[in-house]
Amino acid sequence: MEKRRLGRSELEVTTIGLGCWVIGGWMWGGAEDDQSVAAIKAALDRGCNFIDTAPVYGMGHSEEVVGRALEGRRDQVVLATKCGLVWDERGGRKHFVDSEGRTIYTNLSAESVKQECEESLRRLRTDVIDLYQCHWPDPGVPHEETMTALAELRDEGKIRAIGVSNYSAEMMAECLEYVQLASLQPQYNMLDRSIEAGLLPFCREHDIGIIAYSPLARGLLTGKVTMDREFGEGDHRAKRPWFRPENRRRVLEFLDKIKPIAEKHDATLAQLAANWVIRQEGVTTAICGARRPDQAEENMGAADFELTDDDLAAIRRHLDELGDPE
Repeated sequence: MEKRRLGRSELEVTTIGLGCWVIGGWMWGGAEDDQSVAAIKAALDRGCNFIDTAPVYGMGHSEEVVGRALEGRRDQVVLATKCGLVWDERGGRKHFVDSEGRTIYTNLSAESVKQECEESLRRLRTDVIDLYQCHWPDPGVPHEETMTALAELRDEGKIRAIGVSNYSAEMMAECLEYVQLASLQPQYNMLDRSIEAGLLPFCREHDIGIIAYSPLARGLLTGKVTMDREFGEGDHRAKRPWFRPENRRRVLEFLDKIKPIAEKHDATLAQLAANWVIRQEGVTTAICGARRPDQAEENMGAADFELTDDDLAAIRRHLDELGDPE
């Protein structure tokens, strides 16, 4: 699989990576650990070298599963995790309350960041995190404090590169006063192209790699979320605008229009959606989640073909016709 340099860092990542939110079982209706381990191994066998997780995905569980799956194969992987969302006595600024009634806080204080790093190293069964990212901005902590703490972790050899997720261009500009950012991880897919207005140009200008999350729009762009689909308890997708029945119907009609493009490349709709993301200028990689090995293998196949300019133009035209969710 093609590899691309992540910003100005020394990290080279495959164009399709494996996102590990779903394997934590949190907010996705659960997951089976053995299947999750098999999915991670299947992604690696298919040529993927980029694994992205976070402590909050299952309150540490996703990291533990990743650590188990990578035993004996750690040297094959660019391993990314995050800091800044906590759920214990450390507290911080309230971020949201999950479906189980648990309060999730943002906390990017130096003390919390360093403690989180140690905990992630232990759960991941490794002595260094390749890419350490601030999961969400913390308005209660100055960027200088957080970035200084991350620089110290890098100098100590506990992390190799620094990234951020869900940050604005203004926030990143301030962070750049203290450290070089390797990456930004924003949501980006056919149904959510909001980063094109400002974030993509900013990152291109400052040589910050883009790690696109949710390239399949939480599974909606696979075409498998049909009108009769029901979501289990704790599955966050049921409340999202594009998943409402009236909007879901419009998405399925859009997918029917672009299906011939997928068929021309002998690709699935999921592969088409992910390929579209990695063909956008400034995007380094797209991370796709998977519960099972077959899903991981399908996602990795998104890197096996290249959309033409005509393909890209046709998809844009149909997206303009689709518009925004009602």
